[in-house]
Amino acid sequence: MHVTHLSLADFRSYARVEVALEPGVTAFTGANGQGKTNLVEAVGYLATLGSHRVSSDAPLVRTGAERAVIRAAVTQGERSQLIELELNPGKSNRARINRSSQVRPRDVVGIVRTVLFAPEDLALVKGDPGERRRFLDDLVTARSPRMAGVRSDYERVLRQRNTLLKSAAMARRHGGRAMDLSTLDVWDQHLARAGAELLARRLDLIAALQPLADKAYEQLAPGGGPLALEYRGSAGGGAARSREEWYEQLAAELGETRRQEIERGVTLVGPHRDELLLKLGGMPAKGYASHGESWSYALALRLASYDLLRAEGNEPVLVLDDVFAELDTRRRERLAELVAPGEQVLVTAAVDEDVPGVLAGARYRVADGAVGRA
Repeated sequence: MHVTHLSLADFRSYARVEVALEPGVTAFTGANGQGKTNLVEAVGYLATLGSHRVSSDAPLVRTGAERAVIRAAVTQGERSQLIELELNPGKSNRARINRSSQVRPRDVVGIVRTVLFAPEDLALVKGDPGERRRFLDDLVTARSPRMAGVRSDYERVLRQRNTLLKSAAMARRHGGRAMDLSTLDVWDQHLARAGAELLARRLDLIAALQPLADKAYEQLAPGGGPLALEYRGSAGGGAARSREEWYEQLAAELGETRRQEIERGVTLVGPHRDELLLKLGGMPAKGYASHGESWSYALALRLASYDLLRAEGNEPVLVLDDVFAELDTRRRERLAELVAPGEQVLVTAAVDEDVPGVLAGARYRVADGAVGRA
């Protein structure tokens, strides 16, 4: 699978830009702040309906514009599709496939798959648990696009349940009339059902990812492992269970913690509270791994993601966003050798010299809002 054409309108710094793409390696070079990352960010948005740089859509719309449009032609085997996303901050986003059929944005998920390497990846190791949960859930969705709907449902129910709990907590603190909390039983069932699906998928993913990540780390830093991925759940740990068993466990935990939740005004049990513990040599990587080891760990997770998706039959687009400038020479060359055979590799770099020679291919110069062949 590869993107053959990318078109942006009022996206980030671009009023309008058209870029033809080919299989193999394409590098975008130019000074910082010229819009290189904006291009690959748009490709990533098509895959995940989110940005690796910001948490909302508003910054993605060019200043002064009401909306942004990302349009891409995608080829997989003999099949080509044109997908379009219209970003409307504060309103519902829109999507179309092959111009004529308007669909839900989440229906676009799965047409483009990406694995993105970026300086922000260091947060996978050094950041808070939310970074690692997002990593798992984005990869879960890449493996099974219908999980975009499950994630959306879980987040919607969680918001509504938290709103009810917060209102109950406020009423209790201020001596107001006791609220009718009978609807919590309904929200508990919905949360447990979606949460059970998400938990089962996460644990299945970790089991598949573990050997691939360990192998990738050994390739990047020979003799430096082993690494281990350990799931710590808020509802009964990380043991493998069926979806129905997870549903029953979550429902029971929600019932047991309800009094505490009403006091605190927040949901205390569920996948949104869980943690992926990363270990290196038997110790937690966060706090124990050096800067170089942390980088190798983050890269190993991304390489393992790529190997997993490729093995499952739909090779993703590899995106390396200004990552080589962050690496020492040995890691830079090793990473380049490992990703060079990819069907489509998109690279951004401030200067040509930051792109390792093994990543030969098309070159574009990005400057002053324009993208042209170098």
